[in-house]
Amino acid sequence: KIFRAFPPTKDRHLQWLECVEKSMHSVWVGAGISEFIQLSKFDLHAFDPQMLLSAIFFWNRETRAFEFSCGFVCPTLLDIAAIIGLVPIGDEEEISIKENYISWDKKTYLAFINAHMGQLDTPVSTSEHIAFLMYWLSACVSCTPSLQVPKYYYILAQALHLQKKICLSKLLLASLYSSLDEALESLIRESGPRNLSGPLWLLQLWLNAILENRLLLTSSFLSSVCQLEGARLTTLTPRKRSINIFAKYIRAFLSFSEFIEDLAPFIRSDLIGPSWLRENNQVGNISPNFVDMWFGFLSWDVILSGMHQKDVRIYPYQPQLFARQFGLCQMKPLPLQRKERIDIDICVEKGDYKDVLDFILCPDKQLSLTPCTFSASFLVSKYFLRWWCEYYVDKISTFDDFLKKLINSPLSSQGPKLPGTYQFEQFFLKFVIDPIILVEPFLMPLSL
Repeated sequence: KIFRAFPPTKDRHLQWLECVEKSMHSVWVGAGISEFIQLSKFDLHAFDPQMLLSAIFFWNRETRAFEFSCGFVCPTLLDIAAIIGLVPIGDEEEISIKENYISWDKKTYLAFINAHMGQLDTPVSTSEHIAFLMYWLSACVSCTPSLQVPKYYYILAQALHLQKKICLSKLLLASLYSSLDEALESLIRESGPRNLSGPLWLLQLWLNAILENRLLLTSSFLSSVCQLEGARLTTLTPRKRSINIFAKYIRAFLSFSEFIEDLAPFIRSDLIGPSWLRENNQVGNISPNFVDMWFGFLSWDVILSGMHQKDVRIYPYQPQLFARQFGLCQMKPLPLQRKERIDIDICVEKGDYKDVLDFILCPDKQLSLTPCTFSASFLVSKYFLRWWCEYYVDKISTFDDFLKKLINSPLSSQGPKLPGTYQFEQFFLKFVIDPIILVEPFLMPLSL
């Protein structure tokens, strides 16, 4: 129930999508969202609650990363490009509102569709197209907690209708950060978890990608409708709902003692994706005219989540923490600014956010890329190795330790209420007591 904000089943909107597509496909191509919208024809609503919950417990709100023993791992802009076909760059310009008539008295998803969907085989008006984009952004992309279409998506929908080059990938990634932060906080609340919202469907697809080989997930994907990794990954989501699988997922995450190809699933040569990415998904084999795209993948940035002013959150995009996911060697993370240059008074006294952002976005060293040919590598520097061992030494745990923490958490008093299932406390205790399911102590594979 806590995942009720996942995208609705495709049957709800498929007819409307296909009707609008006939008239507006060229607009979608111009706005760079054509492949992304095609993904709504697949089962984005499918999710595995045990897989999602087990992953959330590895999330660190401070580093904005899942922390496995091999290092930091997290969806990046490259992952988003492969999964949903969005580019990592866009124009930065103020969007002015051009008013169109949109009825606001029908906000729930189904009522909104019925209120704004035009007649079959009739031209799609500007108002209908913007209304469709608002529904798509609310229900299939951002997954609003209210399960309604809010007014504040009007500006973004209008900008996409006008084919503005909006960098949706950064907005989506920041929204995922926000959702993971809120989910982790929610799961440890004394009063029990709240309903979770946001683009957790993206997390599900990314988890399917990194766990595909480890869990032997299988797919019968054969589709000419959508050539995206995301379409294939929707078919990998486990459909069997069994709380006993939770332990299997925890063990899978704990078993990532070394960084392997599974954790960099989108730099392989047989990638399914848009034509602009397929031949340029490895930084060691990119064409000169693709440097700007990789600059977007690898450049540090400040990204914003939320379209409503009170919900806006600011997050750092830190690809330097996930170098191996791009096929690069992992170096020790260092501050973008020298310590002596950091002036706290900028924030405290002036209160000038423009100065703060200028300071943050203008580090001492700027990224430069020169295309050259090399093979992907998952190596780390000795400085990173020493730093990581010091950072992670207190976080080493066994499967037994992990479950005991869950038993002592507020989540243990929650759980399914259906007949024949356990509350989480009974469920966790089952695996602590059962010696067959326990695994060997989890050891750091790294040495100095």
